[in-house]
Amino acid sequence: MKDLKHFKKVADYHKLANLSGPEHPLISLVDYSTVSYPSDITSLRWKQDYYTIGLKRNIPYKLFYGQQEYDFDEGVMTFIAPHQIMSLGDNPNVNAAKPSGWLLLIHPDFLWNTSLAESIHKYDFFKYSVNESLFLSEKEEAMIEDLLKNIQREYQANIDKFSQQIIVSQLELLLNYANRFYERQFITRQIANHQISEQLDQLLTDYFNNDDLIDKGLPTVTLVAEHLNLSPNYLSNLLKSLTGQSTQQHIHNKLIEKAKLKLSSTSLSVSEIAYSLGFEQAASFSKLFKNKTEMSPLEFRKTYN
Repeated sequence: MKDLKHFKKVADYHKLANLSGPEHPLISLVDYSTVSYPSDITSLRWKQDYYTIGLKRNIPYKLFYGQQEYDFDEGVMTFIAPHQIMSLGDNPNVNAAKPSGWLLLIHPDFLWNTSLAESIHKYDFFKYSVNESLFLSEKEEAMIEDLLKNIQREYQANIDKFSQQIIVSQLELLLNYANRFYERQFITRQIANHQISEQLDQLLTDYFNNDDLIDKGLPTVTLVAEHLNLSPNYLSNLLKSLTGQSTQQHIHNKLIEKAKLKLSSTSLSVSEIAYSLGFEQAASFSKLFKNKTEMSPLEFRKTYN
């Protein structure tokens, strides 16, 4: 098991990357071409108490913050929230070009008493893993880079009572553009997304065909997402963009489909069917079934007798 380090301050990352101290204790834009990690960096794991927004190319490492791989090669943005555990591994596919890009580090204390202090939590992409990152066109990449540099210029200038709000406004604009680009990404990646939808359907089919659901219980959104190597929020957003339904709704649909099969083709009691599908209480099963079908399990069974 890799050692786990805890980076509490923006300055802690600067030290790890062999950089001079940050110009501002709570916010820093790092030129990735100047980063120099220690030789044992791939043996470390860490969690950090600050946000990181990355715009990077030709990085000689893989960042373990998830597993799913996509096939786009354009500029990549990553969003990492505080308290996430990460590690780096060697990237055998990196080309010979020098690493480049930017890392914006923002401690939550910088956002105190601003509009972003609470609203930053609404941006789901901070919960995404790096392999679910944002892929940009050259034009979009240039736009994001300009916003990052505007933030840097502001905190490098003489700090006054307007500085924090100006930086937060620039950051909010950057995040809103990222929201737009993520929505576009859900649309433009239809083939990969449909494949994930098909994988989910097969996963749920296999799960509910298992004979040990009495011990395993009902599948959770988190469990399903982990099997697909995606974050729960990303999976639900993806499914909503394709089908209009969340992951939980897909689980319920598959469950009801299996329940209907058992009710119409077996003589098992409602309680036996409920337990066989992973419910701890038959009443919970009956309530969900009626909510989804507008019939009780027994009423549904009668339509087949």
